[in-house]
Amino acid sequence: MGDPKFSRRKYSTPSHPWEAERIKEELGMVKKYGLKNKREIWKQKSRLANYRHQARRLQALLRFEDPQAKKETDALLNSLYRQGVISQNANLNDVLSLNVENLLSRRLQTIVYMKGLAYTTKHARQLIVHGHVSLNGRRISVPGYIVRRGEEEFIEYSPISPLSDIMHPARPDVKVLEEGGVITAESGTQAPEKKDQKGAPVKDKKPEQKGKKE
Repeated sequence: MGDPKFSRRKYSTPSHPWEAERIKEELGMVKKYGLKNKREIWKQKSRLANYRHQARRLQALLRFEDPQAKKETDALLNSLYRQGVISQNANLNDVLSLNVENLLSRRLQTIVYMKGLAYTTKHARQLIVHGHVSLNGRRISVPGYIVRRGEEEFIEYSPISPLSDIMHPARPDVKVLEEGGVITAESGTQAPEKKDQKGAPVKDKKPEQKGKKE
């Protein structure tokens, strides 16, 4: 127990601070998910380590047919299912196969971007912090909020936000394509990839310059 006025750190930092592969991997995730710093990655890694520790412990207890272990297993799987991390018929092996990106993809910041409410993940973070995003009619200003299964459809612009107006010029006109889940926008985001009849990508040809070469 610590002093209730001073919250404890709920994550663990890397044991070695200068690992090139880990630093490169973390920088890639910071850029991909628009995170503020690596501390957000370490928090999710600590959560993942906790889930994996519970799964390994429960697997050992289930071998002896412990009835309490069966209840704890169902509780763990139901909790992860409600978070949208695993499927309904998952087991403890599926919990052990999770990675940190499975947890990062359930953050409110990521879901807002994937729904097409923001141009980029960093733009999604800005909208959330400034109070432009609401969940089921209630504003949420925490980008790291874990969106539960079934809550994605209730994520929208806040009713009191200027962006709630469809004709607002700063509102991105973004459509999520069904094929490949590629996010596109008519106003300047990533465009869909062109493909030929066989499904192979087609590169745009550069226009030929007219005139004779000197």
